[in-house]
Amino acid sequence: MTATTLKRRDFLKIGAAGLATTAVAAGMTRKQHGAADTAETSPHRWAMVIDQSKCTGCEYCTMACRANNDVSPDISWTRVIQLESEGTKDVFLPIPCMQCGDAPCVHICPVSANYQRPDGIVMMDYDRCIGCRYCEMACPYGARSFNWETFEGENPAVPTWGQPEVERRPRGVVEKCSFCYQRIDRGLAQGLTPGVDPAATPACVMACPTGARMFGDLNDPNSIVSQALAENPSYRLREDLGTDPRVYYLPVRDTNKEGVTCSNNA
Repeated sequence: MTATTLKRRDFLKIGAAGLATTAVAAGMTRKQHGAADTAETSPHRWAMVIDQSKCTGCEYCTMACRANNDVSPDISWTRVIQLESEGTKDVFLPIPCMQCGDAPCVHICPVSANYQRPDGIVMMDYDRCIGCRYCEMACPYGARSFNWETFEGENPAVPTWGQPEVERRPRGVVEKCSFCYQRIDRGLAQGLTPGVDPAATPACVMACPTGARMFGDLNDPNSIVSQALAENPSYRLREDLGTDPRVYYLPVRDTNKEGVTCSNNA
């Protein structure tokens, strides 16, 4: 498997295209579903940290996601993009849903199919979704995919990369990464700690052979993500848009090359 190759200037164009739709989303009124969720509270604030020094572009994360979330082989809930190399080091940028704290998709959805849980995970209500794709256009990260066809038959990622844990989505809805909420919720109910116990941790994190992905609770100063961010420089994609992404990146170490350390402006 080979990750998609994308130079930084091309990624900038994608970001610029997303800016226009994000501006529209930012002006939308919060929907009923989202407003109700903000009244609730949670002791958790889930986040993912991706170490680009360790990412090899193997796409194990993509395959594990497809298996555990029963995603069609024509769709990727988490993509891996190859950036310009840093010396002899190949540099990759995995892109799942950013689980934005101020999510444009939630604001723009006309039927409240997009909503945010109190713990910060941005969810899809597939029964509500009417397939308008406004959320897909509003997302500046390209993290959403429209389900054009009914996914039937066997999933080629199963059982090699895992077993399906959620129902397949119907034709005509937008799909996306959910931080494997089903694993988080089931794990918490069993007294497990997401990011520590495998059964309670997102499938992509568990599948990474190099430990490039970390997951945990930002409200816990002792969590692996809190410690990683406290001990290393980090960035988030398009922070200038004010979306407050919950996916953080640790850039390739000991480099000042624009294509890597300035990726937060990409």
